Amino acid sequence: MIRALIFDFDGLIIDTETPLIDVWEDMHQRAGLAYQRSTAIGLIGHVETDFDPWAGFGPTSDRAALEAEHQRLYRARVVQLPVLPGVLDCLREAKTRGLLLGVASSSSHRHVDGHLGRLGLLPYFDVIRCRDDVKATKPAPDLYLAAIRELNVAPQEAIAFEDSHPGTTAAKRAGLRCVAIPNASTRHHDFSAADLRLGSLAERPLAELLRHFSDPAQDNMSTNS
Repeated sequence: MIRALIFDFDGLIIDTETPLIDVWEDMHQRAGLAYQRSTAIGLIGHVETDFDPWAGFGPTSDRAALEAEHQRLYRARVVQLPVLPGVLDCLREAKTRGLLLGVASSSSHRHVDGHLGRLGLLPYFDVIRCRDDVKATKPAPDLYLAAIRELNVAPQEAIAFEDSHPGTTAAKRAGLRCVAIPNASTRHHDFSAADLRLGSLAERPLAELLRHFSDPAQDNMSTNS
């Protein structure tokens, strides 16, 4: 029996990831510099990576000023972002069914809690675990293990919703069922470990997902859907 749903945040509840890359690209274009978008996209889902977004500006550039400008432009875009399709309906139905809800994110509590509060989603969640709470972030299983421990559910009693390869890997390493829902910046990721792949949470009602994980033979859904 499924007792809990645990959601990634960035790229899954709202797409905070694509604007991050978009602003880097815009700043390069305004400066007349080349920009390898594919390299930046490779960052998605990772926290500790060796990536310098300002390498193209040269060694004498004011990195602090560039970063400050990037953060200013990024925040202006992110605060306008809507909840991604199907998320709110899924949360509402889950609460109606008495399911426990959690967030497992490699971002900070300040980032995640702040946006969930802004969007009015914070009251839906019974537990939120972020990088502040664990020693290792995704693809390590720590965030999911911390979330299910707090919810007092077994791994097989929870479904994880993820948009990236590292997130999917983390969920499966923790023993959870996993639904992969790629966004515009993660469609190229390897989701072969996921139990199911969807285009969005609006694609399948929660009732169908629960039936699928209760008895996969009853549903024609597959990881290729």
